[in-house]
Amino acid sequence: MNDEQLLRYSRHVLLEDIDVAGQEKLLTAHTLVIGAGGLGSAAAPYLAAAGVGKITLVDHDQVELTNLQRQIMHTQESIGQNKAASGKSFLQRLNPGVVVDTIEAKADDSLLDQLLPTVNIVLDCTDNFATRHMINRLCVKHQVPLVSGSALRFDGQISVFDSRHKTSPCYACIFSPEEQFEEVSCASMGIFSPLVGIIGAMQAAQALQVLIGFGEPLVGRMLLWNARNTQIDEIRISRNTGCLVCGQTH
Repeated sequence: MNDEQLLRYSRHVLLEDIDVAGQEKLLTAHTLVIGAGGLGSAAAPYLAAAGVGKITLVDHDQVELTNLQRQIMHTQESIGQNKAASGKSFLQRLNPGVVVDTIEAKADDSLLDQLLPTVNIVLDCTDNFATRHMINRLCVKHQVPLVSGSALRFDGQISVFDSRHKTSPCYACIFSPEEQFEEVSCASMGIFSPLVGIIGAMQAAQALQVLIGFGEPLVGRMLLWNARNTQIDEIRISRNTGCLVCGQTH
């Protein structure tokens, strides 16, 4: 690190669990954030502020007025812009030293097969089961750790799936790809504004833990956040040996 970086990240360097070595890991890391909406708007800025060297934002959607109640990377002037492009402008103003790439397209198998060999961790900040299952399947295939978060109405959840570890479950161990879940959205159900900030910030924290390698990330655990009563519940989860995605991987 140069002198400017030492000063910018000095509050990290002071932490024994991070120190200079941990910060240098962040500076050379490449993080993929899929979804630049509510969750991504909270996760990506903390990754950038923390000094993650390269962030790739993937989103095919455009900023709408209804997004501004919670998607804090975007402003009134961003309406009509692609969310990844709008997010890039925000992140570059926040930390010019971070490289931000954007992909203004919907994530699919072909795109992730191309991207995942180049990244150190993935943050799933999307809002539907089909996309989450696709991201999980490709992360298992390429052995890339995945931080999965979701938020709707007053309820959020977050977990880490790291197929590099033999005991780690994957998303499909909990939610089978064969089950038919009813897709619901913020547009029809509503969402409490700070909830996406809480879960998105936690996703960033988990990603930093995995990248640096300290503490105990949420591998094999899922946190459930209830914003109505400010209660956090933890569910222990284990790998399903019969899982359609990771059952034969280990």
